Amino acid sequence: MTRTGDSALRWAGPAAAALSVLLSSTALAEVELYQSVDRNEVGTEDTFRLSIVVSGAPDTAQLQFPAPEDFEVLSRSQSTQMSYHFGGGGSSIKRVQKYELVMRANRAGTLTIPPAVLTTADRTYKTEAIEMQVKKGRLHTSPPPSPRRPTLPDPFRNFPVPSFPDPFGDLDDPMGFEPEIPRSDSDLFLRFHLDKEEVYVGEQTTLSLYIFSRLDVSSIDPVVMPKLEGFWSEELDSPSQLIAEQKVIDGVPYKAYLLRRRALFPMKPGALQIQPAEADITTGLMFAAHRSHRKSNALAVKVKPMPPGAPAAFSQGNVGRWRLANELSQTEVALGQPITAKVVLEGRGNLKSVSLPKLAAPPQIRVYEPTTSDKPASVKNQLGGKRVQEYLLMPQQTGTFTLPGLSFAFFNPETGAYEESKTDPIQVTALPGAGGANAIASGGPTPTSPDDSAKNKLEPAGLKPLRYQASFAAAAQPLWSRPYFIPLALAPLGLWVGATVLAMVRGALGREDEASRKRKKARAARARLAAAEKLAQKGTPDEFYGEVEKALLHLLEAKLGGPAQGLTRPQLDERMAAHGVPAERRAKVLSVLETCEMGRYAPGGGNAARGRALDDAEEAMEGWESR
Repeated sequence: MTRTGDSALRWAGPAAAALSVLLSSTALAEVELYQSVDRNEVGTEDTFRLSIVVSGAPDTAQLQFPAPEDFEVLSRSQSTQMSYHFGGGGSSIKRVQKYELVMRANRAGTLTIPPAVLTTADRTYKTEAIEMQVKKGRLHTSPPPSPRRPTLPDPFRNFPVPSFPDPFGDLDDPMGFEPEIPRSDSDLFLRFHLDKEEVYVGEQTTLSLYIFSRLDVSSIDPVVMPKLEGFWSEELDSPSQLIAEQKVIDGVPYKAYLLRRRALFPMKPGALQIQPAEADITTGLMFAAHRSHRKSNALAVKVKPMPPGAPAAFSQGNVGRWRLANELSQTEVALGQPITAKVVLEGRGNLKSVSLPKLAAPPQIRVYEPTTSDKPASVKNQLGGKRVQEYLLMPQQTGTFTLPGLSFAFFNPETGAYEESKTDPIQVTALPGAGGANAIASGGPTPTSPDDSAKNKLEPAGLKPLRYQASFAAAAQPLWSRPYFIPLALAPLGLWVGATVLAMVRGALGREDEASRKRKKARAARARLAAAEKLAQKGTPDEFYGEVEKALLHLLEAKLGGPAQGLTRPQLDERMAAHGVPAERRAKVLSVLETCEMGRYAPGGGNAARGRALDDAEEAMEGWESR
């Protein structure tokens, strides 16, 4: 019989002893604490990394990060590693914790980062302070990457382990630019970007508007874009949904949201200004939502004039990279049959501003006015497309004729020079038409034989004569002699008179005098104040005080005979004084408006404050109806 119980007891003792030795060696591991920076010389616009390493600290240890007044912390990350040591003297486990802070200096000079402090149950550990040399401006484009430690060979390298793509591998610089992190509102800011800040007249520069956020963005109210004066603007992208891209700026992770993208074509040389855009951004969800107003940066575009030496046929709108082509539907045609000619311009630039050359033809070919069609296209945010002009050609006599080649002169901003795209001449052969005719008559008489005397002498070659068939009938009774003519003729006049009278009556009934309009506005103000009383108990402070303020402003508009919304307090006081309002009532009105403004933006006081606001508003409105 096998005694399993004894064997289990036999192995339990050594295992417990090994575990106790391992734990005791871990507890006796030496505690280490130090901090370092990736560089000691930075600019006020640069960021740098402060690394704090804690090794062998117990779980109960408390780490106090340095809190320097001359630096701001933009982000903080933490990583933990476990190292195991098995040797002749015993085994040990050491936990290494690394904290990395991305920081930026607030001023220039010789600044000091205070020590980090680690407190355990037995003693307190302290790092050395770090001295930083800070200069004004920007010295480095981005912090250097953290050095990689050498790694041991992977023991599982020969096993078939599935590999997965790095989700952030292609997000190093997805937008092609890296904005500066602002001093204020660094968690949420709005930024304009131009792919080119120096262009020629008519050359495209792409304007993009982004939100950079370290918070969760839930919604964005309609974005207010500036007036782009001096530019021809075309919409490239206006996303209807918020799509976040990962973006690391100076070591700080952000989410970037594209709001607008437009193609701008400057129409005059000089320095053109782009004013900031504005947006109201809501972060968080439901009860934790917070609404913030943000304003983007302004931009300036340096627009260079086109160089001298333009070809004679050059048009100012022909800027970009273009290719001209010309094609015919057929090069041989019977006399009297049309030919279709197409002039095609294709390339990159502002398609709406280009001017195509006109198709020329010898006098033996009649050219009709063309029809034009555009097919705009956008590739990698660059506008362009194709323009097709379609002509109808009609040979007037037989023979072989040459359509001259076309030349399209344009300015190429990439090379900074004028270029031309040309087409080759095309030969057209007109063959005799039906009946062997060699020309189309221009309307004059043509020779005829005696046998053709009954035919139309103006008959063009290749066309059949028109034949007419006539029939005779008795004269009908004139319309004015019929009995319904006079009533029918007077009907429009009667309808016009009736409509005029009806409009006058409706206007008289709907017309209100000034006193009536004022009374109506006063009643509306009273109704708003009654609605505010209902909001005093269950409404939010913003809704309640906003309703009280609207009620008082509506009453002022009724009594002062003009708009009161948007006026400053001195302007409102001046208008009330001009209408003879006593100083005491003016002071009461301004006091209530001030209370409402403070209640909306700094709510407090509860129901008692709302009750006082209602009483003051009623006292300020009392007696105005008799004025």
